[in-house]
Amino acid sequence: MNIDSIHRGIVLDHIQAGRSMEIYQALNLGDLPCSVAIIRNVKSQAMGKKDIIKIDDDIDIDLDVLGYLDPGITVNIIVDGVIAEKKHLALPERLVNVVKCRNPRCITTVETQLDQVFRLVHPEERVYRCAYCDAEQRQRK
Repeated sequence: MNIDSIHRGIVLDHIQAGRSMEIYQALNLGDLPCSVAIIRNVKSQAMGKKDIIKIDDDIDIDLDVLGYLDPGITVNIIVDGVIAEKKHLALPERLVNVVKCRNPRCITTVETQLDQVFRLVHPEERVYRCAYCDAEQRQRK
């Protein structure tokens, strides 16, 4: 298989195998006018298998969304065909409008213009709590 290198853009590396489509949808990459390549089940010494997403354009990526979905992702910024910057992600301490509160009694259910705000309360278990009602939201590992 031959996937061309990109001259200017972003490479999302070290995605857990099988999670690339979830990330593709969460970041609305299908709406981009540029080329986006999804490479699934790539052999990896560290991970066994991994996914990679290549975006052939320099766009703004919501790092909180990426960190929430898969904190092990590496974001590589490509300039002139080489890696100009590497960003290693972690679980964000605070999420704003990334997930919605599932509590039907939460104020955000009625007041839809309010931001959906969550704070990280148990990093090792990936548990977030709604800032308004304290309902828990767990992210799968």
